[in-house]
Amino acid sequence: MFSSRLRRAQCSPHRRFFSTTFNSLQKTLIEFDNANVHRFGNKKPAFKNLNWKLQDGERWVVVGPVSAGKSTFAEAVSGKHLVQPLSAGRWPFISKEKSPYPSDHVKLVSFRENSSLFSYGKHYYQERFNFSDPENDITLRSYLLKDQIGTDSDIQNVAKLLGIDHMLEFSFMKLSNGQTRRARIARALLTNPEMLVLDEPLMGLDVANRSKILNILGNLSARVLLVLRPQDELPDWATDVLELGDMQVQWSGKLEDYKKRVAQTTAAKKEKAEQVSKSIPTGGEPIVELHNVNVSYGGRRIIKDLDWTVRKGERWALLGPNGSGKTTLLSLLTGDHPQAYANDMSLFGRKRGTGESIWDIKQRIGLVSPEIHLYFNQQMTALAAAGTGFFDVVVPKKLSSEQETSVRKLFDEFSVKDLVDRKLMDMSTGEQRLVLLIRSLVKSPSLLVWDEPFQGLDDKMIGSVTRWLENHMRADQTLIIVTHHEEEIPAAVNQRFNLPMISDKV
Repeated sequence: MFSSRLRRAQCSPHRRFFSTTFNSLQKTLIEFDNANVHRFGNKKPAFKNLNWKLQDGERWVVVGPVSAGKSTFAEAVSGKHLVQPLSAGRWPFISKEKSPYPSDHVKLVSFRENSSLFSYGKHYYQERFNFSDPENDITLRSYLLKDQIGTDSDIQNVAKLLGIDHMLEFSFMKLSNGQTRRARIARALLTNPEMLVLDEPLMGLDVANRSKILNILGNLSARVLLVLRPQDELPDWATDVLELGDMQVQWSGKLEDYKKRVAQTTAAKKEKAEQVSKSIPTGGEPIVELHNVNVSYGGRRIIKDLDWTVRKGERWALLGPNGSGKTTLLSLLTGDHPQAYANDMSLFGRKRGTGESIWDIKQRIGLVSPEIHLYFNQQMTALAAAGTGFFDVVVPKKLSSEQETSVRKLFDEFSVKDLVDRKLMDMSTGEQRLVLLIRSLVKSPSLLVWDEPFQGLDDKMIGSVTRWLENHMRADQTLIIVTHHEEEIPAAVNQRFNLPMISDKV
């Protein structure tokens, strides 16, 4: 379907030659044989004595809890880390004539910001909600055309395959989290890779799109390796599972054997999740009142004739498919969306547009979202990142001794005090997300707005968050949580609000 041309990436100083010796009898494609895997610039190996082999016809899924080493393993398979001794890492399937670099043959899709394509750091967070397209923004089509990796026909075909063909002229910045993920998968497919490695591709996708993505990947002619959370659904087309933990291989084997192995554990988790929560406080006075709210961009209606009232102390789950406007709705509540002033809405008993500032609103709200996650400098420590919640900014500011003490207390309550002085760049995506959850709590806000807070978190970390809600959330605090996984909705949440997909044009 797509161009068969495989463009050669430019050399970087961090790329290395690897052994490409071929053994036809074993049909081995990739092999780590007692390999020490080093992140570049780090003398201590991330993986020590790693053993794993990919053979022709196999399709692997890599699972494991947060900090297990899944992303590092995916990067190693893609040739992005140093393997020692040199002979311990082999990619026999690659052609030296095309390129001796594994990264030219194995395409990694990790969903972290790639500033060479588009940098969120060049923009401020509220810019994504403006009427006009921000300066330096690009359309989805331009993002897919970057470096001319595909023709217009290729782009149209792959966009249609992933259900984003109607968005090609949309601002890339304004795409929802799920839409952005599909765009990055589309870009990877356009490179026509010999092997595709996807690091948690299902995060942020609704049920229908998760199923669709897995079906698409299962039908690819390219070799596919998936990195998933332990609680994610495993595709039927997978043949083998590699379970990692503490930067070591914990288990390796066939998919059927893995399913049997985890069946009892899964049943126990389900039974625990279905336990009834302790009594939930009844709602008080309204803190969010929306009447006949409408939001549109460029002739497209995102939200239509919406009415919703949220009262003090209530716990809501905001649900809806990708692109239904959930994040847009939340941006109205947090003061980030300029169209709030054109609508009939009140926050904390005060009608919008009556003199309150965006900072007055934000002072009473604790926010975490996939989008705001993108704006944090990876050099920041967890303490500094969480501390920005006091000031509703994404750049570090000096904390008072009282503020620092309260932040450290929250890390202790979540049993992650070992993270507090580490840099974000040295953490997994799940650990970073937990840091930003803590950031949303530092002010002890009246309203918690959690947009897909459990992305990248394993069951243990999700359990830690839900226990915090049960044991520490005040009766007068209000919670609005967005998720595409019904099973992850905390027991403390007892109300649902479903947003439909709007297809109207203005």
